[in-house]
Amino acid sequence: MELRKAFKSDANSIMNIIKQAQDYFKEQEIDQWQDNYPNYETVCNDIANNYGYVLLKDNIIVGTAAVSFDGEKTYEHIYDGEWISDGEYVVIHRIAIDSKYKGKGLASLILENVEKICLGKNVHSIKIDTHRENLAMQKLLKKNGFKYCGIIYLEDGSGRIAFEKIF
Repeated sequence: MELRKAFKSDANSIMNIIKQAQDYFKEQEIDQWQDNYPNYETVCNDIANNYGYVLLKDNIIVGTAAVSFDGEKTYEHIYDGEWISDGEYVVIHRIAIDSKYKGKGLASLILENVEKICLGKNVHSIKIDTHRENLAMQKLLKKNGFKYCGIIYLEDGSGRIAFEKIF
C-alpha cells in the first residue's frame, strides 16, 4: 500500500469515499460532515494546497486524508485542557476509508505514513480533532497513541474534541 499526494484526477474517488462517510454519520445520527461538507470544492482546495493524500491498494484509492503543515487557526485556543506541545505540528483532517475496506487497519496505516512524512520534515507532533460522538475515530486515535487534550471550536462555533500525538 502507498500513501501519496492526491491529484486533481483523484477528486471524484475521494468524494466517493467522503460521501460514504457522510452517509455512515447520518445513519449513526452523528452530526459530523453533514450540510454539504466536506464537498467537491473542499477536496479540490485540499489538492490545490498540497494537503490532499490518498491511500492506494493495487492502484485503487481506498482511503483519503488532508495533511497540513500550515497550522490550524481553530487550534490556537483550546478549552478544558491544553495541547501537549506548542511547537511545529501537522494537522490531519478529513480522514476516511472506503467502506469496502473498513476494519482492516487502513486508517492506522494512514496515520503511520503521516508520521513518516512528519519525521522527514523534522516535525514530531500530530494534532487532530473529531466530533464528540465519533467514537470510531476516538478509538482509532487512542489505539494509535493520541492523547485527549481538550475542546476546540470550529469557525461555525461547534465544538470538537482535540487530540495530539508526540513521537
